[in-house]
Amino acid sequence: MSESSTKPYFIRALHEWCTDNGYTPHIVVHVDENTLVPRGYISDGQITLNLGLLATNQLDLNNEFISFQARFGGKTEDIWVPVKAVSAIFARETGAGMGFEVGEGDDIGESSENVADLEAADLKAADLKVALNLTEGPTSHSANQTTQDEASKPKRPHLTIVK
Repeated sequence: MSESSTKPYFIRALHEWCTDNGYTPHIVVHVDENTLVPRGYISDGQITLNLGLLATNQLDLNNEFISFQARFGGKTEDIWVPVKAVSAIFARETGAGMGFEVGEGDDIGESSENVADLEAADLKAADLKVALNLTEGPTSHSANQTTQDEASKPKRPHLTIVK
C-alpha cells in the first residue's frame, strides 16, 4: 500500500489553526473539469474560497476532496474541490499559510513550487496571485463573494510578515 499524501492533513491543520486564532481560512484552487465551483468567480483558472465556519455549511475536509455549501451572489452553491487541485491555504487577515504543488498527472495547469510558509517563502506571484492580494485588509462582503469592482482592480501581490 502506498503512503498517503500529507496535503489534506496540512489543510485540516491550518484550517484549525486559523479558526482557533480567529482568522478566516481561504484556499486557492486551480479549476478544471473535476472542480465544482461557480464559474463566474474564476479568475485566471483559479478561485479563492472562504473556508470559514460562518461562510460554509456542511464543510467536509476529506483526504480526497473538500466539499461544502456557500453563498455566491445570494445564491447557495454546492462546492466540490479535489484536494490535489488546492495550491494554497492561508489566513485572510495575515497571509500566513502554506502553498502546495497541484497534483501530478492532472490537467490543471502548471504546478506551483512546494513552499513551507507564505510568510517566509519566495513565491511566484503568478501561481498564487489571488492568495497574495491581501494588502487591502479584511473585506466586508459575504462568504466567497468577489465584486466586479475588486475583480477589475490590478492585483498587487504583497505579503506581510507577522511575528
